[in-house]
Amino acid sequence: MKNIFLSCCLCLALSFAGYAQTTKPSPLKEKTAFQTSSPWIPEIDVRSDIAIVYGANDRPGMTFEQRVKSWRDHGYQVNFMTGIAWGDYKDYFLGKWDGKNHLGVGQVTMKGDTIFHGKDMPYVVPDDSFIEYMKTAVVKKVINAGITNIFLEEPEFWARAGYSAGFKEQWQKYYGFPWKPQDASAENTYLSSKLKYHLYYETIKQVSSYAKEYGKSKGMNIKVFIATHSLVNYSSWSIVSPEASLASLPSIDGYIAQVWTGTAREPTYFNGREKERVFENAFLEYGSVVSMTAPTNRKVFLLTDPIEDRVHDWSDYKRNYQATFTAKLLYPMVSNYEVMPWPERIYTHPYPVVGSNQKILIPQFYSTQMQVMVNALNSMPKSSNKVSGVNSIGVLMSNSLMFQRFPTHNGYDDPQFSNFYGQTLPLLKRGVPVQTVHMENLEYPASLKNIKVLVMSYANMKPVTAAVHTYLTNWVKQGGVLVYCGRDDDPYQSVMEWWDTKANKFTAPSQHLFKLLGIKVGEGNQKFNVGKGAVYILRQNPKEYVLRENMDANFINVVKQAYEKDAKAGELTFKNSLYLERGPYDIVSVMDENEDSKPYTVKGPVIDLFDPQLPVLAEKVINPGEQALLYVVDRVPNKNQPQVLTSASRVYEEHSTANSYSFVAKSPIKTLNSMRILLPSEPKTTVVTDSAGQTVSDVKSSWDASSNTLYLGYANSPDGIKVDLKW
Repeated sequence: MKNIFLSCCLCLALSFAGYAQTTKPSPLKEKTAFQTSSPWIPEIDVRSDIAIVYGANDRPGMTFEQRVKSWRDHGYQVNFMTGIAWGDYKDYFLGKWDGKNHLGVGQVTMKGDTIFHGKDMPYVVPDDSFIEYMKTAVVKKVINAGITNIFLEEPEFWARAGYSAGFKEQWQKYYGFPWKPQDASAENTYLSSKLKYHLYYETIKQVSSYAKEYGKSKGMNIKVFIATHSLVNYSSWSIVSPEASLASLPSIDGYIAQVWTGTAREPTYFNGREKERVFENAFLEYGSVVSMTAPTNRKVFLLTDPIEDRVHDWSDYKRNYQATFTAKLLYPMVSNYEVMPWPERIYTHPYPVVGSNQKILIPQFYSTQMQVMVNALNSMPKSSNKVSGVNSIGVLMSNSLMFQRFPTHNGYDDPQFSNFYGQTLPLLKRGVPVQTVHMENLEYPASLKNIKVLVMSYANMKPVTAAVHTYLTNWVKQGGVLVYCGRDDDPYQSVMEWWDTKANKFTAPSQHLFKLLGIKVGEGNQKFNVGKGAVYILRQNPKEYVLRENMDANFINVVKQAYEKDAKAGELTFKNSLYLERGPYDIVSVMDENEDSKPYTVKGPVIDLFDPQLPVLAEKVINPGEQALLYVVDRVPNKNQPQVLTSASRVYEEHSTANSYSFVAKSPIKTLNSMRILLPSEPKTTVVTDSAGQTVSDVKSSWDASSNTLYLGYANSPDGIKVDLKW
C-alpha cells in the first residue's frame, strides 16, 4: 500500500523487550494474516494465523531474524513481504551492496523528475542489477531465516514515467528500434506501457523462480505470492503491472488483493454524477482479482484496511471499512483474508476527530467492532451460495486496460476510467452482481463456463492476441451472447499490434473479431445470430452511458433482451440490494441511486456485527447506502454445543461438560472485548480471570432469552482472559 509505515520506532522495540513472555502456539493455519514492519508488541497482537513480516532490514538493536522470532514466539506462522518495485533498499540504491550508486534506476517523468516512494527510495525500472539484488540480498536472507512463504508487493510502473536512460535502453532491447516518447502519440503510449508490463513480468518470473530453486537446495518448499492492487484500480490510477499474466506462472502460488478504502473511494461517474461509490467500486475490484485467479486455481487473500493511507477521521474510516468489508464477503468462493495491514498504524497512531482539532488513538468502540469483524474472518466459511440476483452476466477486461491511461491523445479521453464503469455500474446499481472476465484467462474453459451474456468494448483496452477472438467466437457459436459496445474511434485502434501488422490489415481489432463471427457490421446498432448464440453491436463508447444523466437505458434494455430472449436464461430482475447467506452469516448491501429506495429487512434473531455491543435484534433494517454483517442465530452449527458465536477476541482452549463451558480469549491490549456466547441456559456463575489467575471485576454481562446467548464485555489481553461458565 502506498504509505507503508516502514519505520519501526525505538519505542516499539523497547516495548517488545518488556513483553518477552511467550504464549502457547496456536495451530498453524493459513487462512488469515496481517502485515507488519514491527516486532511483536501487545498493542498489535491481532491473533490471525499469519504475521507477514515486512522488510528484511536489520533495525537498531534488533536484527531481522529477531523480529521474525518475536512473532514466532507468540504462536504465529511467519511469512515475509517486500516491495518488488520500490523498498527500503538503501544498501542497493546508495552503493553499499556492490559499490555502485543505483539511484539512476528510478522511474522518470517527462519533466525529468524521478518518482520516489520515500527518501532515497525510487520506483524502479528493473534491470539485471536490481533483480540480482532482490535474489541474493533479500530473498536468500529471508529463506535462510526459515521463512517459506514470500509476498512480493506492488509491481508498479507509473504510466507517467518512461523517460529514464535505463528505460530507453530496455526499449531498444525489447523492440529493436530506438525509444520514442510516449507523450508524442497514442502508439508510443501503448508501446511504452506494454514494455513496462513486460519488465515487471520478467522481474517477478526471475525472482520467484530463484526463490523456488534456492529453497529447494535447502530442502524447503517455497511459495511466492504477489500482493497487488486490482486491475480496476491500477487502470484507474494510471499504473502498469503484470496482473493476470502472473496467475499462469508456475512459480507464482497466489495473490493478495489489495483493496481498501483508499482504492475504492476513487470517484466514479454514474448517471452523470461524479462521486465516491466505495461499496460498488470495492465489489468490482475484488471481483477483478477473483476472476483473475479462479480459472488457474491460485490462492487469493482478500485485504481490507480499517483505516487508509490518506488522513481522514475515525467516522469516515469506520463507514468505508464496513462498505469494503461487505464487498469482500460477497465473494463466497474465497475464504482467505489479510485482515489488516500495519496494525501498528491502526492501534498506535492518532487520527483526527470530527469537528475538532484533536487527534486520538482508535476509539475503543471502533477497535471492538473491528476486532469482531476480523475474528469473524477466522471462521468465515467458503460457500457455494450465490449473491442474490443474476450471476451470469460478465464484463470482459484485460491487462491492456492499463496501456491506454496516459493523458489525452487526439482529443480522446476516458475520464475517471468511465469506459469500464459504463459497462459495470449500470448493472451493479440495479442489483445485478456483474462478474468480470479476464481476457488473459479465456483459454481456460472455467472463465466463461457460467457466463450467459458477456459485455465487451475495445474503447479502453485491446486484445492481447488473436486467439482471444477465437475463444470468443467459439463461445458465441455454442450459445453465448456477446454485447459489443464501442465506436472504435479512439487513437489506440491503430497502434502497432498483431491486427495491423504482417499479414493483418485491420484498422480496428474488432474487425478481426467480426470476421471470425461471420458478421458485417455497419454504422448503427445491430444484432446478429451466430451459431447457437447472438451478437449485439452498440455503436456507443461505454463511457457515454455514465458521463451524462439517463443515458444507460438502451444499454440495459439490450442486456435484458440478450439475457432473457437470446440466452433464454430466465428473467433479468432489477433491485437495489445484494444479499448472500454464508454459513451462519447474512451479508447485505443496499445501494442508493436506484429507483427503488426501500430498505432491506432481515428477520431475527440476528446479532449485529457492525455494532460493538453485539445486540440481538428481532429484525435488522438496512437502508440505501448501508451494509450489514449479521450472525443468524437460527443457523448456528451444533446448536446444542456451548460456543462463542462472535467476539472481539480469538478463542482458544475450549472445554465443555454437561453443565459448564470454559475458554481463553486473546486480543490486543488496550482494547475492549465484546462477545456473545451460546449456552443451553442462563449461567448461574460467571468467572473471568486474567493470565495471573486474578479475578477480573469490571465485566459487563447480560442474558438474551430470545437467542440463548450470554453477552460479556471486559478489557482484552494478549496473554489471555479465561472465562468459566456454569449453569
